[in-house]
Amino acid sequence: MKRIILFMNGSEVDGKVILVTHDLDELLAAASSKFGIVARRLFTKQGGEIDDIKLLRDDDVLYVSRGEAFIPMGASDLSKILSEEIAVASPDWVTLNVGGKYFTTSRSTLVSKEPASMLARMFAENEQGYRMTPSDVDKNGAFLIDRSPTYFEPILNYLRNGQLLIDSHVNPEGVLEEARFFGIESIVPQLESIVTNKKKTKDSMPLTRRDVINALIITPFTAELRFQGVNLAGADLSRLDLRYINFKYACLHGCRMNGANLSWCWLERADLSHAQMEGAQLLGVRMLCANLESANLRGCYFEDPAGSRANMEGVNLNGADLEGSNMAGVNLRVATLKNANLRSCDLRAAVLAGANMESCDLTGSDLHEANLRGANLKNASLDFLLNPLHMSQTVR
Repeated sequence: MKRIILFMNGSEVDGKVILVTHDLDELLAAASSKFGIVARRLFTKQGGEIDDIKLLRDDDVLYVSRGEAFIPMGASDLSKILSEEIAVASPDWVTLNVGGKYFTTSRSTLVSKEPASMLARMFAENEQGYRMTPSDVDKNGAFLIDRSPTYFEPILNYLRNGQLLIDSHVNPEGVLEEARFFGIESIVPQLESIVTNKKKTKDSMPLTRRDVINALIITPFTAELRFQGVNLAGADLSRLDLRYINFKYACLHGCRMNGANLSWCWLERADLSHAQMEGAQLLGVRMLCANLESANLRGCYFEDPAGSRANMEGVNLNGADLEGSNMAGVNLRVATLKNANLRSCDLRAAVLAGANMESCDLTGSDLHEANLRGANLKNASLDFLLNPLHMSQTVR
């Protein structure tokens, strides 16, 4: 007595083992009883129709239909069946295989946050089943998605808690492309902003002490080193030899240059506001119209024994601290020194014509032969000057 293994047409599950009788009609009747249908046709795995009982062999695998044509058993059909079984077994949880990495999450996470997204349409159900046919499943029953798990993970976390969190090693441009692929539209503007800001930050990122040292090392002593217009904000350049460097229009805001040698540097219109330059060497420096507001220049040395003069014409020294600095012969014509601290400074033969020195503290300073013609000395402190101040120095 032979037996066969019988499946419904187009299915590989819920098979039945049936004894083969002497008549094909009896076999179809048995199949009808087993499956609860009106069985009319039998097919082999290859789709060939059985029309004679003699063609059957023991343990043949056959497919029974109600009369419709043979339905091949493809990968997509198998995936659909498995996915339906998984959905029945665990309706609230979904496992995704994204690029070989498994992610398990609730169905509501994928559906509720972005109902119009591809993920939501894959797992949202209506009366006819899924709104969009889910992808194939692997041997573990996880839905296969051929995308990068590195970029998918931030998107899944966003769907979980509504917060976009991207690790430092993850490129936001990759996350942006994944968001567009999956149709997570609410996150796209935020990612575009992050990508734009990252590009801007990279282009405008200030140079560091190491960058400056590397430039100093590779530049011959006879060559002119140019940092014109460069962003060096907040850099620590303390005690470096920076002589003869071109810093025109450079941003040196908040730089630490304590004890640095900046002699004969070009600093025209450079931003040195809030810079720390205590004890710096500034012989023959050119600082026309530079911004030194609230900078610390205590104990700086400007006087060149060879006779060259530092040119600081039109410089902004509002609120700057120059206490104890040697500024003999410095050109500060039409400079702004409002509320500046010039206590105990050596200003011999300095040119301060037209300078705004309102509320400036010059206590104990040496103003011998200094040119103060046209200078604004309103509320300036002139106590304990080392030399008497002659009228010819202050009157045109």
